[in-house]
Amino acid sequence: MNATSPLVRPPAPGSTDPARYEDLTRIRLEDPDAVQRAADARVPHARPVHGTQNFIVAADHPARGALSVRGVADAMADRRDLLDRLLTALANPAVDGVLASPDILDDLLLLGALDGKLVFGSMNRGGLSGLVNEIDDRFTGHTARHLKRLGADGGKMLTRIHYGDPATVVALESTAHAVDALAEQSLYAMVEPFISETVNGAIRNDLSPEAVIRSAAIASGLGASSARTWMKLPVVPQMERVMAATTLPTVLLGGDPTGSPDEVFATWAEALALPGVQGLTVGRTLLYPEDGDVAGAVATAASLLHS
Repeated sequence: MNATSPLVRPPAPGSTDPARYEDLTRIRLEDPDAVQRAADARVPHARPVHGTQNFIVAADHPARGALSVRGVADAMADRRDLLDRLLTALANPAVDGVLASPDILDDLLLLGALDGKLVFGSMNRGGLSGLVNEIDDRFTGHTARHLKRLGADGGKMLTRIHYGDPATVVALESTAHAVDALAEQSLYAMVEPFISETVNGAIRNDLSPEAVIRSAAIASGLGASSARTWMKLPVVPQMERVMAATTLPTVLLGGDPTGSPDEVFATWAEALALPGVQGLTVGRTLLYPEDGDVAGAVATAASLLHS
């Protein structure tokens, strides 16, 4: 596998130069078609196989206005810092994929950081964090057709099921249409379902085993065919019960970390040993670790994978 030459040279590791990503702005201004050229030149992933778990880094949180990590409200606000962290994570050969919103994915393509990687685009980011109608999660990001043009492997959609919010019906229908559109392009649909509720005016996801099982059951049936559908599910207690609820390939998500790193990694290790688990799709936990060591956190997570 020969790496392609990046259209924008990545900054030197450890650089804090405020202008280190200035060329991204320049090329977007002067040569916007460069993004498609970078996508066309990218070396694709060899495709997922059963028995080898995939490690996908997620970076689509800012597009939903979700910038907080461990209670720090603006932790993900600095785009240069986020790109630094992503490049560090993607440099580990065990990280074989990325899930990103269009803006971040385009940056990574221009930086030549996605050779040999699985690429999943983030499709619905309209349900902004804290928005009055947050459950009405419109598809404002990648489309199936554009993902195909980019040579991506699939699209991901957040699917929150709120029994007290009538917008849930439209959200479910939109997810089903997206599953169909991706299937028509021979792309994977990564569905991330939650049973959600409103607590003190804010949307909260129910992370009980029973709620995650119900969400997986509902999401598995969305769309005309489940042939190309994956589940993206949180690690919760009694994961063996959760994984017994679906035969679809399932990747585990990290979410906003709350426990100690050792506790988080221990729960991941147990879940990764279960049948049907195809790997990890994790963002904030690894990109913003408690000790600041992104490379170390990624290496620890990679050591948990089975192949």
